[in-house]
Amino acid sequence: MSRLAMLIDESICMGCRGCQVACKQWNDLPGEETVQQGSYENPPDLSPTTWTRVKFTELIQGDSLQWLFLTLGCFHCGDPACVEVCPTGALKQDPLLGIVTLERELCNGCGYCTQFCPFGIPRLDTDLLSGEGKASKCNFCQDRVTNGLSPACVKTCPAGAFKFGERDELLVKAHARVEQLKQAGFPDANLYGENEMGGLGRLYVLKERPSVYGLPENPQYPVMANLWQDVVQPLGTVAFVAAALAMLGFYFVARRNIEMEEVE
Repeated sequence: MSRLAMLIDESICMGCRGCQVACKQWNDLPGEETVQQGSYENPPDLSPTTWTRVKFTELIQGDSLQWLFLTLGCFHCGDPACVEVCPTGALKQDPLLGIVTLERELCNGCGYCTQFCPFGIPRLDTDLLSGEGKASKCNFCQDRVTNGLSPACVKTCPAGAFKFGERDELLVKAHARVEQLKQAGFPDANLYGENEMGGLGRLYVLKERPSVYGLPENPQYPVMANLWQDVVQPLGTVAFVAAALAMLGFYFVARRNIEMEEVE
């Protein structure tokens, strides 16, 4: 099996948010109490208990108004910065399937992944009493796909906007669909995710430019990511070891002085 991906045709999505519900049901994630803020989208953002969310965008062109829908979740980058900066190995990229998974048991709540992800996907859940934190994000329904099933969001979509399978095959279908949309009167139709961040595992067919949906036109791998893992964190480890050795040295010096005083 080669690298997997999901293709979301946002020109077909009808904003039903069935994918949101399916994600919560399969991953046993609780609902959130929210307040009406003048939009149909709900909840207002991704969170530690909301890993999939449909974003609504109103696009006004002249006298016409249209809704643009964007299903947000982990993009499963081909070159994931979050994996690079994770100090505990909680975030991993499957070498064969390409999906980025998260082992919460290994997460120490440092929050580096939330800062280095160019799409702002991982969210940190911090316990107010203990101060312990854990990161959360979509895991591509790892338990399902490794057993031959499609992700829950793909399985439930009533409009057929989601497709799932080998990435190379999905790219061919995506390019064909973009051409159909251009011929149908959407000159800005495009495929998002083919090359961004090493190639995304969440591909989009969009009717408008990515920025209209709130997506970065040209997401960049954070320059500090490699520096953080290769230089900053090792320096932190060296500093910790040096401090520990210094404390140990002070202990032996103090102990020696005490023993000398006792002899005198």
